[in-house]
Amino acid sequence: MISVKNLYKSFGEKVVLHNISADFKAGENNLVIGLSGSGKTVLMKCLVGLEKPQQGEILFDGRDLVSMNEHEQATIRQDIGMVFQGGALFDSLTVEENVIFPLDMYTNKTSEEKIERANFCLCRVNLENTNKLYPSELSGGMKKRVAIARAIANNPRYLFCDEPNAGLDPRTAAVIDELISEITKEYNMTTIINTHDMNSVLQIGDNVAFVYQGNLWWKGNKHSIIESHNLELIEFLHASELTKRLIT
Repeated sequence: MISVKNLYKSFGEKVVLHNISADFKAGENNLVIGLSGSGKTVLMKCLVGLEKPQQGEILFDGRDLVSMNEHEQATIRQDIGMVFQGGALFDSLTVEENVIFPLDMYTNKTSEEKIERANFCLCRVNLENTNKLYPSELSGGMKKRVAIARAIANNPRYLFCDEPNAGLDPRTAAVIDELISEITKEYNMTTIINTHDMNSVLQIGDNVAFVYQGNLWWKGNKHSIIESHNLELIEFLHASELTKRLIT
């Protein structure tokens, strides 16, 4: 589990995160939603150690990332998998080499062990026999699945996904959602997903946090979100025709 307590983050005089406190549970899909500029991306950057908050705690199973030195933070990062928006695969590397990349960085496995692990992860995301292909030879959905395979290659305890469905058609997006959900529950990972996709919220949102103007404005799940009377959340939901019809 990851717990955030009284988190503040500002850039100069601009406060981006204001007294954020939340628990992100293991084995469940924790989704963070909000308008562009609401602070959810900065929150994720703080959680993975790319930004340091001015105040507050970020507890990875009780270990406070904020108060750690660089060496201690590095041990936490070894337990983190990241699915970047757009996949962020290395174009010059094959699928297999992309998946092996975190194993090269963080492990002393032999080449044979790395290939075996890469094969396992690629099979888990239903991409058998794609090892020698390059990203340019893959569809958008396949790229996202390779990104997921790379993210789980080092058996992470914590998985972060930044807009994993960006640029995908609804059917492919649903497949990616289900894959992330299955892996989260199968390996009991603490998964945090930043998303604008209300289909994702309604499909896999075990826990949903709505960030509004740097504040944690609402918490609930995929069932209670439709019944919420939070005005700012309702306005956000009305931007999606699907959720607008459901609410109406």
